[in-house]
Amino acid sequence: MGKLTVALVAHDHKKPELLAWVKKHQDVMAQCDLVGTGTTGGMIHDETGLPVKRFKSGPLGGDQQIGALIAENALDALFFFWDPLNPAPHDPDVKALLRLCSVWNVPVACTPATADLVVTSPWFLSPQYKPTKPTF
Repeated sequence: MGKLTVALVAHDHKKPELLAWVKKHQDVMAQCDLVGTGTTGGMIHDETGLPVKRFKSGPLGGDQQIGALIAENALDALFFFWDPLNPAPHDPDVKALLRLCSVWNVPVACTPATADLVVTSPWFLSPQYKPTKPTF
């Protein structure tokens, strides 16, 4: 098994929180292939030096590009720090992204506490663990 492909996404008010979380777990993130929406991915790369494949900004289709990875079984985990207190023009895309994670059984963490539990699990980087995928 190769590296895990991990998506990092955050709404504007949550970007500093995601950046702090990535810095806290930089050693784990360095072992993954990282992808992210435009602004978030650029910020993480600039602040940590970690390579991040950047898609479009979320409102411009980046959320949907990450959703396509999920549907193609090419994403192993999503860390999406979304802002429940500030509506975004692309809220339907956010809901669709979270829905795809549920459909395809992709681990998703939306808070630092949940994200901490995911990356500190002994299963996270283990080649022995593969989540069950649905067959449609």
